[in-house]
Amino acid sequence: MTAARAVLAGVASALLLALAGCGSAGSAGTATASVAGSSGTGSASEGTDPSASSSASSAVETSTPGASAAGAADGQLHGLVAVWPFTTAAEVSRWQQEYRSGGSQPWHLDPGRTALSFSSGRLGYREVNLVTSSKVAGDDARIGVGWKNPNDRPATVAVLHLLRWGTGADRPWVVVGSDDATLSLTAPRYGATVGSPLKVGGVITGVDESLHVLVFAAGVEKPVGEQAGMPAGGEKTPWNGQVTFAAPHGSLLTVAVSTGGHLMAVEQFAITAVRVA
Repeated sequence: MTAARAVLAGVASALLLALAGCGSAGSAGTATASVAGSSGTGSASEGTDPSASSSASSAVETSTPGASAAGAADGQLHGLVAVWPFTTAAEVSRWQQEYRSGGSQPWHLDPGRTALSFSSGRLGYREVNLVTSSKVAGDDARIGVGWKNPNDRPATVAVLHLLRWGTGADRPWVVVGSDDATLSLTAPRYGATVGSPLKVGGVITGVDESLHVLVFAAGVEKPVGEQAGMPAGGEKTPWNGQVTFAAPHGSLLTVAVSTGGHLMAVEQFAITAVRVA
């Protein structure tokens, strides 16, 4: 091998390592996985109304805990947990009355804009500003969210599961979970009752990852628990940790885990929903 070829080979190897360190964030496609879960806030007025850009991407195959709602058009949650932007049927009804009388917050009728509101508004992942994929069947939607990578291609950081909830043609979309791929959040179990400190865990594929866990309580704007800087990485490698939180008995919690730092602060995330014992 000549000296020039050796230099070129070294540069190519370095580029490959840099891309591998970003996990799935540099990919334009979405991933196949199972739902981890979700939770939410107490008021739709707390949501933001982002502009949902969209781009073509591959279809997402998913499974959910409990009964499947794929393709249903009945306005039911089918045993799943609504986490954003409404967490009770009363909140849905209240918004519908306001929408019918004055056109309030029409973005609730758009699954893409609802998914972006949850990601960038509720969770605070400001760089997540792009709808990267959309698969809608009846009242069931899988929405990929992310951002554009340095090559100007869409990078999916999560696929959110949404359902339409309520009655009438104007029933809104609500987030009920995430379809986990290279980063999963399997503990605590979706829908479980929990206490503090909360044990968290799942599986990750990536290089030199640093996990950040946030806990949100319904009706409370800021996180009620947080744990950052948990090292992780490898090929389908288990990760685990714990986070303390403060929330009243019966509170609905959203637990979110994210990793990033190679290209963006958030390059993968997953969520689950639990209640305080």
